[in-house]
Amino acid sequence: MAFTIEINGTKRSVDVDGDTPLLWVLRDVLGMTGTKFGCGMALCGACTVHLDGSAVRSCITSIDSIGESRITTIEAIAATPSGEHIQKAWLDHQVPQCGYCQSGQIMSAAALLNEKSKPSDAEIDDAMSGNICRCGTYVRIRNAIKAASQAQGKRG
Repeated sequence: MAFTIEINGTKRSVDVDGDTPLLWVLRDVLGMTGTKFGCGMALCGACTVHLDGSAVRSCITSIDSIGESRITTIEAIAATPSGEHIQKAWLDHQVPQCGYCQSGQIMSAAALLNEKSKPSDAEIDDAMSGNICRCGTYVRIRNAIKAASQAQGKRG
């Protein structure tokens, strides 16, 4: 079945079954490999993308549920104010170790800052609780989110 979806500001047509997870459309059909496969059950957060600015797990989001929603992936997150600040803070605070979970972590953090410009530690922990980092960089992640929040506040 043919679907037209908006990804990173561009309309794309794909011919897949309606129950195909968005993750596989992104990776296998469109060749956008920045979004990672982790668990396939929405438990680890590696596959996180934005749907109209909110973080969703693409491994359980079927293509037929997208409708007119706008999808943003890690490939385009730097073009958003929160994404730009998050990516800079991620580097400044040396968050990545193995790096596998980082696209999902960044997408969740950017969605948090889209909703709450000055999140508390508890709000950060809550927003990031669905993202697992096997390397255990959680303290650096929280510090990077705080730094991005401050930078975002200074620039607008």
